[in-house]
Amino acid sequence: MFNQTRQTSLSPLKLSALALCCLLVTSPLLAKERAPDSELRNLLINAINDSESFQDRFEAEVWLVDMSQRLKRRVRKLDQKKQLRLLKLIHAEATRAELAPELVLAVIEVESNFDRWALSHAGAQGLMQVMPFWLKEIGKPGDNLFHIETNLRLGCTILKYYLDKENGDLTRGLARYNGSLGRNVYPNKVFKALRERWYRQ
Repeated sequence: MFNQTRQTSLSPLKLSALALCCLLVTSPLLAKERAPDSELRNLLINAINDSESFQDRFEAEVWLVDMSQRLKRRVRKLDQKKQLRLLKLIHAEATRAELAPELVLAVIEVESNFDRWALSHAGAQGLMQVMPFWLKEIGKPGDNLFHIETNLRLGCTILKYYLDKENGDLTRGLARYNGSLGRNVYPNKVFKALRERWYRQ
């Protein structure tokens, strides 16, 4: 923390730099707003350019039947056709990123409550609340984060990256995704959603 009681004479340039440092230190979404990590940028470029088509296997269909019943209780505004399409996309993108689809469902519930048009006060967008600066960083400034496929592709890639950075530690990886590393409030919300609504025995 900066010592706010000390009186100093600072030039406008130094004041601007100090203000920028304060924003970077105190931002509640630090992981989503900090200067882009080059390794993560490359992963996102590869992900967004991946043209592989996703074919649902038999076990995915079984999963869809189970999860559609759970999603129906959570989101009543989507008709069954839209629910199934959303679940197929979540399953495909989670599987592509080597994430448990149930974990991604829990993250989406906490981040946006399945509102594809969700917009945070910090500017994060869509189902998984991805920061828009990533589109420019990966050379896709014209893409739309409210587009479900785009949002899920980037969100799952970012989440997997942070989990890998924390060697699979879910608490720390989820906190990094939320920009709250060192605090457990966000991970605990995800764990609660996972445990109470999305976990499969």
